[in-house]
Amino acid sequence: MAVAVEQATAPRASRIGSLDIVRGAVMVLMAIDHVRVYSGLPAGGPAAGIFFTRWVTHFCAPAFVFLAGTSAFLYGRTRTTRELSRYLLKRGAWLVVLELTVIRVAWTFNLDFAHYMLLGVIWMIGVCMIVMAPLVRLSTKSLAAFGLVVVFAQNLLAPIARTVTLGAVWQVIYFGGVFRLGEQGPRVAVLYSIVPWIGVMAVGYAFGEILEKDSAERRSLCLRIGLAATAAFVIVGSAVVILGPPAPAARSMPALFRLLNQQKYPASQLFLLMTLGPTVALLPAAERMRGRLAAALATFGRVPFFYYLLHIPAIHAAAVVVSAIREGRPNAWLFGNHPMMPPPVPPGYTWSLALLYFVFAFVVGLLYVPCAWFAGVKARHRGGLVGYL
Repeated sequence: MAVAVEQATAPRASRIGSLDIVRGAVMVLMAIDHVRVYSGLPAGGPAAGIFFTRWVTHFCAPAFVFLAGTSAFLYGRTRTTRELSRYLLKRGAWLVVLELTVIRVAWTFNLDFAHYMLLGVIWMIGVCMIVMAPLVRLSTKSLAAFGLVVVFAQNLLAPIARTVTLGAVWQVIYFGGVFRLGEQGPRVAVLYSIVPWIGVMAVGYAFGEILEKDSAERRSLCLRIGLAATAAFVIVGSAVVILGPPAPAARSMPALFRLLNQQKYPASQLFLLMTLGPTVALLPAAERMRGRLAAALATFGRVPFFYYLLHIPAIHAAAVVVSAIREGRPNAWLFGNHPMMPPPVPPGYTWSLALLYFVFAFVVGLLYVPCAWFAGVKARHRGGLVGYL
């Protein structure tokens, strides 16, 4: 994603091309949900259109984090471990700063820092990179084992959190949610906790070794790993739906929706199997993609963080324009503390799905022009500030 580092050596061009296509695809999908934030529509629900509008974007964060780890591995193949570690440390700190400043303002269009701070996906990836900085000194097998243990044993943290009092620290590390920073400080909304995402990044880093293999073996391993993870999700998830009582909020949902409606905050094991399995399985298909669509997706995938920094204010500004056209003036609701703590949606404000998708397509098409320009800039000028965008 946005934060994925790149490997530029010629022998791996086709492999990196497939990563760019997948990154670009999830960047485009991500914009759907971020338009939804300003549409007033709920994040999912029993109606098929609303449900799948939200569900299809679930693939984004897991792919971002996993491929950030993979790209870090590839970046490190032409650098020393010390250089890679230093890069991850600086890059991670840079992402944290931007999340708490520029990105927070882009989400809200307000400067009310005293009442609302957001720890979103960019913050989480930044912190995970900082944690990865010393971990890259381990072998890839050790990192793979570490990542898998974090992902699949994450529930063991719950009883520890209940017995070891660390206050808001547990919310940042594991539970997420909202807490106040001190007695009079701002409310901090933790959208993405560090666990299990540090595990996902570590597994993604180890996955980089697979991309070093020859084409036939690489494709075979991607298919086997991806399909095995997807099958595990279908089998275990179906058993949970059939044998377990539905959650109160999901009782009105069809069985298929209950299967797909996995916990994202914090991400459960089934959520990660559901999203990362197909992502890995589709990498061989991305290697074979050609044509205009592949080129457009690869363009977004080559400049993911630049795209991310542009797309939130672009979507937010588009929502302000839509509101001015529909209501005669921008609705004050659009300047609330999005995406986690906005005021209630005003009566009559909510968009139709058709309008949501129209704005989505318009913004993504608009962003292609600056992203294509910046992709050219990055190809000509590597390093410096350009390397951090």
